[in-house]
Amino acid sequence: MANSPITDFIEKHYLHFNAAALVDAAKGYKKHLSEDKKMLISLAGAMSTGELGKSLSEMIRQDKVQIISCTGANLEEDVMNLVAHSHYERVPHYRDLTPKEEWELLERGLNRVTDTCIPEEEAFRRIQKHIFKIWKEAEDNGERYFPHEFMFKLLNSGVLEQYYEIDPKNSWMVEAAKKNLPMVVPGWEDSTLGNIFASYCMKGELKPSTMKSGIEYMTYLADWYIKNAEDKGIGFFQIGGGIAGDFPICVVPMLYQDMELTDTPFWSYFCQISDSTTSYGSYSGAVPNEKITWGKLDITTPKYVIESDATIVAPLIFAYVLGW
Repeated sequence: MANSPITDFIEKHYLHFNAAALVDAAKGYKKHLSEDKKMLISLAGAMSTGELGKSLSEMIRQDKVQIISCTGANLEEDVMNLVAHSHYERVPHYRDLTPKEEWELLERGLNRVTDTCIPEEEAFRRIQKHIFKIWKEAEDNGERYFPHEFMFKLLNSGVLEQYYEIDPKNSWMVEAAKKNLPMVVPGWEDSTLGNIFASYCMKGELKPSTMKSGIEYMTYLADWYIKNAEDKGIGFFQIGGGIAGDFPICVVPMLYQDMELTDTPFWSYFCQISDSTTSYGSYSGAVPNEKITWGKLDITTPKYVIESDATIVAPLIFAYVLGW
């Protein structure tokens, strides 16, 4: 283990409370993969803008994740960081900003995510003209694709390489596109590119039907689960809460209860990194055992909750799984 300094540090110092939960979850993740089971990772929040790609890309390269569920924001923001990294601005004193100072950021074309500002012109617009061509070409050919499939086409075309400002090995979307990694992107419409696509539809330049829908994502996921779960189930590693996690976890009770496929295995590993509070009635903060009552997890499913900051915890767990 001499060449695994992060793993060594974690095992020596992370012995109690949320730290111990992190270690247990990481060990459970490795055990799950060692049993030839597959893993889903869900990305909520602004993990791409938080540069999770530096570790997640290696997880993809080493086949430590077999399918990803993410928000439309995480889908696009990894690519935005790829093509406009030098134009991002950190605002470490963001808690002290006045409404006037926030407005000044808007006027400069800087959209703030906590302490990091995404440069609208360099990020969104560099992508927009190229993705529109791909959308339009598909429509003209009578073809329809999912949001992530259009992004894969964009990345694999090489047209964005002229703008790359980080090493592409640190972009999880570049790695996902290379592998044509299965993905679901529920609620894509509320992302920036989703808004842009909607605007083209309102102007009559594109048809909504060119983009495959959320219902089609659910049926796609259901088919994928049936083909890949065997009798082992699939693991579920949830970063944050929200639709990125809520959407895919429902596929098991849907298959079991609504499709009456009663031999459908439950999710066979569950871990969530969360800062949500259970007593507020939030699903994101619900303890894993609540999911048993919804037909998502089994009594015997290994269950872990790490109540902490996902931007700190997720890279550490990935580092442990990768043996760093």
